[in-house]
Amino acid sequence: MTNRDESTVGLTGYGVYVPDETVTGETIAAQSGIPEEVVVEKMGIREKRVCPPDADHATDMCVAAAEDALADADVAVEDVDMVLYHGSEFKDFVVWSAAANVAERIGADGAFAVESYALCAGAPLAIRQAKSQLLADAPETALLVSASREEDLVDYENEDSSFMFNFGSGACAMVLEADPDESRTRATVRESAALTDGSFSEDVVMPAGGSRNPASQATVEQGLHALDVPDPDGMKERLADVSLSNFEEVAEDALARSDYDRADLDFVALTHMKRSFHDLLTDRLDAENYYLDEYGHVQSVDQILALDEGLEHGLVESGDVVCFLAAGTGYTWAATVLEWQG
Repeated sequence: MTNRDESTVGLTGYGVYVPDETVTGETIAAQSGIPEEVVVEKMGIREKRVCPPDADHATDMCVAAAEDALADADVAVEDVDMVLYHGSEFKDFVVWSAAANVAERIGADGAFAVESYALCAGAPLAIRQAKSQLLADAPETALLVSASREEDLVDYENEDSSFMFNFGSGACAMVLEADPDESRTRATVRESAALTDGSFSEDVVMPAGGSRNPASQATVEQGLHALDVPDPDGMKERLADVSLSNFEEVAEDALARSDYDRADLDFVALTHMKRSFHDLLTDRLDAENYYLDEYGHVQSVDQILALDEGLEHGLVESGDVVCFLAAGTGYTWAATVLEWQG
């Protein structure tokens, strides 16, 4: 039996799924009244993928991505020990396990299902969680799935929520294995870091539908089932003071824990954000990157989308140090380092 103290965890496969339907920056501009140049250039939304009302629910998209990831990893579904959903809480149903549904639908009968929520910071933290379980517990193979269609929750007539106009739809899946064969390892998972500033915990909310303000005819009529930002100017001002330094801090901590420093970083898979901040952060990290302006922000799917495009465009090569870097409302910043094997 392998000594888990000497084990490694590898990413052996991944998959992505995005809906066919798109919404362009031009359309968002027309609906919101914001100039098209601002939507496309400043917000960084050339277009994004959106789901039809009656299809591409969170689990549908996860199943498609999961099947691709298992094929990519050359792993049989009966060998999956754990299915971890780390996507949006806006799922097919409320108070419900998407992980269990995905496990059932793909035929992972021997796996246990669990969910993890860190909103848009979910991918680095889910990898961290799964790696810890693979090293400390009995599972040998973990399937991580994530999906979002929070674009449904955006009100384009509410300018206070304009920083969410980039929300798009899609899904991803990753296969992580303890001590996989070297020939099947896409990347070795190294270390992670995260920090949370809970003073932002009520800055982005859907006003109705929870226990404080249960859904009713009145809440529907008042339009309280869309995401809102009660104090947009205050949130932007407070974020401006901490976001850049917090992104850099978790990236540097994850690199240091992985025995690297900033100069070793080759590619950063970053959450979609306004173009100017993306450029500032990637310039400071001095790493290759891919800007997701044809996808928008797909919650914790962004990191795999950016990696996939980075590979497609020749920005990631064997031996590269890759950082999954993300932030999610709440507010949590998180990073996980991978060594890309190819």
